[in-house]
Amino acid sequence: MNMPSTDQALRAVVVERSFAHPQEKVWRALTQGPLLEEWLMSNDFEPVVGHRFTFRMPAMPGWNGITDCEVLTVDAPRQLAYTWCASGEEAATGISTVVTFTLTPTPEGVLLRMEQSGFKPHEDRNLQGANWGWQSFFTRLEGVLAKAA
Repeated sequence: MNMPSTDQALRAVVVERSFAHPQEKVWRALTQGPLLEEWLMSNDFEPVVGHRFTFRMPAMPGWNGITDCEVLTVDAPRQLAYTWCASGEEAATGISTVVTFTLTPTPEGVLLRMEQSGFKPHEDRNLQGANWGWQSFFTRLEGVLAKAA
């Protein structure tokens, strides 16, 4: 009997949305800390491969509110990737995923694709939370883009 490899068993959340804004403007919202904070979370992000940073929000039951990350890819203004991992006491058993943003120019603006990959089979709750969360974050991103120069 063939068992799926660990990689095949991992799952991902993919969210795609078209924005009627120039690619460079969307890129800035993904890579400038103050803009990133407006639609995602407070952070100490820098668009430098190897930079370790955190996203922070108030703690809630089952999550300390801190996400540990490391920048993996910066290919301005096309692709950005970083790890998205549990922190503190949750680090050993919590999620360890990768978030990849891909921007594709369109005649109307840009198509933004976000893939958060690496959810293990037992992480259904995290997978569902990420799916809901990224939809909400993208809605907030649209608002940030509408008011940004």
